[in-house]
Amino acid sequence: MKILVTGSNGFIGRNLVWNLREIRDGKNRTRPDLMITQIYGYDQGVSEELLEEACASVDFVFHLAGVNRPQNEAEFMQGNCGFAEEILDRLRAHGNRCPVMLASSVQASLTGRFADSPYGKSKLAGEELFFRYAGETGAPVLVYRFPNVFGKWCRPNYNSAVATFCHAIANDLPYQVNDPATELELLYIDDLIGEMLDALEGREHHCGYIGTDPVPEERGRYCYVPTTHRATLGEIVDLLHEFYRMPETLVLPEIPAGSFAKKLYSTYLSYLPQEKISYGFRSRIDNRGSFTELIRTMKNGQISVNVAKPGITRGEHWHNSKWEIFIVVSGHGMIRQRRIGIDPGTKEEWPVLEFEVTGEQMRAVQMLPGYAHSIENLSATEDLVTIMWANEPFDEEQPDTYYESVRSARPVNPEKGNI
Repeated sequence: MKILVTGSNGFIGRNLVWNLREIRDGKNRTRPDLMITQIYGYDQGVSEELLEEACASVDFVFHLAGVNRPQNEAEFMQGNCGFAEEILDRLRAHGNRCPVMLASSVQASLTGRFADSPYGKSKLAGEELFFRYAGETGAPVLVYRFPNVFGKWCRPNYNSAVATFCHAIANDLPYQVNDPATELELLYIDDLIGEMLDALEGREHHCGYIGTDPVPEERGRYCYVPTTHRATLGEIVDLLHEFYRMPETLVLPEIPAGSFAKKLYSTYLSYLPQEKISYGFRSRIDNRGSFTELIRTMKNGQISVNVAKPGITRGEHWHNSKWEIFIVVSGHGMIRQRRIGIDPGTKEEWPVLEFEVTGEQMRAVQMLPGYAHSIENLSATEDLVTIMWANEPFDEEQPDTYYESVRSARPVNPEKGNI
C-alpha cells in the first residue's frame, strides 16, 4: 500500500508519518494485515513532481494540510479549500479513485461560538468539495471534524491551549487563563492516529452531527474518533501543576488507563526542558546505609529503595495494618519474619520465617501485618539494595511502626500474667 500524507510536517502529520513508518519497517506488529510499502510526505518545500507522482499511484490519501493562523482571512479559503481542490484535481486527472481522508474541524459546524468563524467556513467549503468529488468519481471520502487535538509535538502559542499551558508550566513561563470554566472537547493524538490506522484498514467510524456532537451512524456522512475527553481550562491547569510538583512531592497523580490525566501527563512530559528531565531525591543516610523514597501515590502506596551496608540488619519492627513487598535487586541477604506474641498451642513464640534473597535471582517477599520483620546483609563486602513497596505512604502522624526484634523477643509467660 502506498500512502500520501499532506501536511506531513505538521503536528498530526508528523505523528501519523512516524506511526506509518513503524508499520512499514516491521517495528509495529499490532496490525499484521496492514502492508505499507511507500509513504509520500508532502509539505512546504517538497517538489510538485513528488506530489504528482504520489497522486498517480497512491492507494490512500490523508489530507491534513491546512491553514490555522493566516495573515488575512482570505488565506483561510485558499489554504483549506483551494489546496484540497488541487489534490482532488490531480487524483481525478490520473483516474485514481483511492480513498481520501480530509482533516476538517468541529468549527465547520458553524454553530454556537463557531457561528461566524472564517476558519470554520473554509473548512466547511473543503468538506463540500470532498463530498462533490465522491459523488462525481465514486471514490470513498472520509471527512473528520476534529475537536481540539493535543499530544506530543504540538506547537505552543499557536492554536492549542493544552500545548500552550504545557509549555508554559513546564518551562516556568507566564500564561493566562481567561475563563477557567471554559470547557473543551479534547482529542488525544494517539487516539486520532489509532482511528487513522483503522481507516486504512477500512474500519473507520461513521457518524452524523447534531451541532458539534457526533452521532454514531453506520452509514453516516462523516467520520469521527470515538474517544474524546471533556475538561475545563481550570481542570487542565490544575492537573498540570500537579505534574509540575511531582519531582518535589513525589506524589504521582492518578492516571488510570485511558484517562485524560494519563494522556495529559504524557503530553506535559514532552515539553520538559533538559534541566527538568532529571531530578534528585532526599535520602536518609546513616552508618547502616540509606533509605530513599522514590514515588508516592494517593491510592497505591509508595515505592522506596533501601541500601544496607555489609553485615547490617535493617527493620526489626512490625505494623498493624501496613504491609510491604521487598525485592532485593543487588547483593545477598536474609529476610526474616516472626508473628508477634506466642502460639496458643505451643505456648512458645511463633517460629521465625527465613527467606534468603539475592539480586541474581530476584524474588518478592511480602511483609505481613502483625509480623516483626528484618532484612540482613549477608555479604561482608557488598551493599544490599532492596526495592520496597508499602501499601500506604509513610505518615509521621500515624506511622503504624513499632520496634520488635525478630529473633529475640521479650520474655513471655502467660501463666503468670506476664505479657
